Amino acid sequence: MTDLEYLDRAEALLASVEANCDRINERSDADIDNQRVGGMVTLTFADRSQIIVNLQKPLQEVWLAARSGGFHYKWDGQCWRDTKTAAEFFADLSRYASEQAGQQLSFSS
Repeated sequence: MTDLEYLDRAEALLASVEANCDRINERSDADIDNQRVGGMVTLTFADRSQIIVNLQKPLQEVWLAARSGGFHYKWDGQCWRDTKTAAEFFADLSRYASEQAGQQLSFSS
């Protein structure tokens, strides 16, 4: 994948995370504050815990830091997959955000 292809896919992922937060906030009482600064989106939950999603351009990866730990995702031609477990990014984000929000949340691409 070229650097430009990586940036297009990674920027689309960040935009999707932001759009999902807006949708979740409109349809639930989860109250996720999301802030984007450059290639990083910070999700802050009601209990002040955070999930951070940021781009790692030199590695062509997306990193996710949650209360459960830190995870690295690489594009596999179909979706972003964890480099260790092969779990899909949005499935993981849904699980970790649900844990931190204390309610079932669903993120999708």
